Amino acid sequence: MPLRIFVLFITFIFATSANAETYLVMVEEDGCVWCERWDDEISHIYPKTTEGKAAPLVRMNIHGARPRNIEYERNLHFTPTFVLVVDGKEVSRIEGYPGEDFFWGLLARMLSDAGVTKAGL
Repeated sequence: MPLRIFVLFITFIFATSANAETYLVMVEEDGCVWCERWDDEISHIYPKTTEGKAAPLVRMNIHGARPRNIEYERNLHFTPTFVLVVDGKEVSRIEGYPGEDFFWGLLARMLSDAGVTKAGL
């Protein structure tokens, strides 16, 4: 009987993780050169990637109203800032755009640390 309870517990944990609402908020502003560079290099391919499917992109203007359904760890000061949100809470962020090669590595690390795996897609 204890094994059966353990299996049910593990199944519940994985089902809950799979259903977690995860997305990447891109905080941007008009005239941001680095935001434009991200758009040129990444935006067209992001939704097609496993990372983009695991954490769909949501754009937010830094000068606009903040969504009430997101709990940020600290204030937003720089553009672009990429905030990984899981179930309405910030779990990590990238401040600035470090270029295409570094962006993918940092994003992969953020998703991994948050328990968002490519296998879960």
